[in-house]
Amino acid sequence: MNNYELTVIIPGKSTPAKQKSAVEKVKKLIEVFKGKIGKVDEWGRLDLMYKIEGVDSGIFTLYNIELKAEDVKKLSDKLKTEEDFIRFLIVKA
Repeated sequence: MNNYELTVIIPGKSTPAKQKSAVEKVKKLIEVFKGKIGKVDEWGRLDLMYKIEGVDSGIFTLYNIELKAEDVKKLSDKLKTEEDFIRFLIVKA
């Protein structure tokens, strides 16, 4: 298992309930791939440098995760299909 950092952005106008739902969705996805979540750091609402899908601000959340190398691509593919997230980034820690 390798350590990764996953940063997820949801639209800035999302409600607190939507934010909590997005966090739970990511946790469930990581559990599906038998990964482990370490620290979850919510950065809050930040303005974007340019509009993404018509959205000018986003709520950023950083996850420290442990995941098998072969499951990173699968997680990435699954996150691409989710409509709640406007962007995400997975990097090896």
